[in-house]
Amino acid sequence: MTIWFTSDHHFGHTNIIRFCGRPYSSVEEMDEALVERWNSVVGSNDEVWHLGDFAHRCGPNRMREIFSSLRGRAVHLVLGNHDRKHTLELPWASVQHYAELRIDGRLIVLFHYGLRAWNQSGRGSWSLYGHSHGSLPGTPSSSDVGVDAWNFRPVSLDEIAEQHRGRMAQLPEPE
Repeated sequence: MTIWFTSDHHFGHTNIIRFCGRPYSSVEEMDEALVERWNSVVGSNDEVWHLGDFAHRCGPNRMREIFSSLRGRAVHLVLGNHDRKHTLELPWASVQHYAELRIDGRLIVLFHYGLRAWNQSGRGSWSLYGHSHGSLPGTPSSSDVGVDAWNFRPVSLDEIAEQHRGRMAQLPEPE
């Protein structure tokens, strides 16, 4: 079982294509591609943490159809600013505004918005966020897990760790 992280799919949101420069000619093409990209990495036994803005301006029937086509045995939602009634009615494994996970001894803080400081931020914890659509640079211990920052697919903790190692290597040596 792998744990995946993602956010900001905005299923059904035509204008997000233009707002974020997504390479799709229609919302139908975007929705289909995002489902395909999700299912290309997430397995049937995997767990997914979606950090908000699952859908926007998407009808409830279409939203349920999309949700039911996504792989993963447990899909959790950390609420985003566009998650409303119909999104909350989907069969999520859990729904919360904020979450903390401990994975392999590391505290992982999950929130829709990027944080400057978080629980145990100076003690090796990581912050994962969405909302910024790839426009808010991460740090050696924080990452945007949104689809616009990760080639339109969920990201694994190993990939995030590799990104953090790369950022650490770019830091100047202490004097």
